[in-house]
Amino acid sequence: MSGTLYIVPTPIGNLGDISARALEVLAAVDVIAAEDTRHTRKLLNHFGIGTKAVSLHAHNENQRSAQMLSYLDNGQSLALVSDAGTPLISDPGYPLVTAVRQAGFEVIALPGPCAAITALSAAGLATDRFCFEGFLPAKKAGRIEALQTLAAESRTMVFYESPRRVLDTLAAIAEVFGESRQLVVAKELTKRFETFISGTSAEVIAWFQAEQERQQGEMVVMVAGATKEQDQGFEQALQLANKLQPLMPPKQAAGIAADTFGCKKNAIYKAMMAEEE
Repeated sequence: MSGTLYIVPTPIGNLGDISARALEVLAAVDVIAAEDTRHTRKLLNHFGIGTKAVSLHAHNENQRSAQMLSYLDNGQSLALVSDAGTPLISDPGYPLVTAVRQAGFEVIALPGPCAAITALSAAGLATDRFCFEGFLPAKKAGRIEALQTLAAESRTMVFYESPRRVLDTLAAIAEVFGESRQLVVAKELTKRFETFISGTSAEVIAWFQAEQERQQGEMVVMVAGATKEQDQGFEQALQLANKLQPLMPPKQAAGIAADTFGCKKNAIYKAMMAEEE
């Protein structure tokens, strides 16, 4: 194990989901790089593991990587863990893994829990092709812009979201993709109150609004991709808007085209502006 970095997934809720191999590695390495050492220490204590843990999070990972390399230089082994799930998947670790590989040390990834895959496998949406988008921007303008770039995406889209922003994100999805777009939200995965909410964006929003406590817990939001008919309608609307643009302001052209083909005006306008860049 000397001079090796192990990427170790940890449970996303149910502690029983940790693998025997993960426990073996966590007990055998010299140092564990943890997103939050307090959180990780609870996990280690639960399984009777006394390995030293040091912090490596979004605010210090670039600086901490040098220290981790010194451990490897000295022949020690490391494990990287996040608070829950698979490290680097919307969690810290990318600079460390890059630095370790560039320095010529071995990186070994263990399979294990991942909220995105766990949610997607039970959502009832298409899984043959999907894209993982992580967390959307916190501000409304950025959120809308990010979703507009996915307006014609035909793959199932997977997002992470926090309780305090879930309604804002669902509202943005309805605005950009339409209130009839099918989606599924998974919350409290592997925990006692695990719940999957399925329906149109309008129906899912209504479910969350019905009771304040429903907005609690970490969320995975999955959105059905655009159908061929929706994609064709978007392309036809964009073509019409481009034809109308010389005759009127771009936003007016986008509005007429959107009304004609049942698309979102903002998505059409954004695509028009992108073509001009």
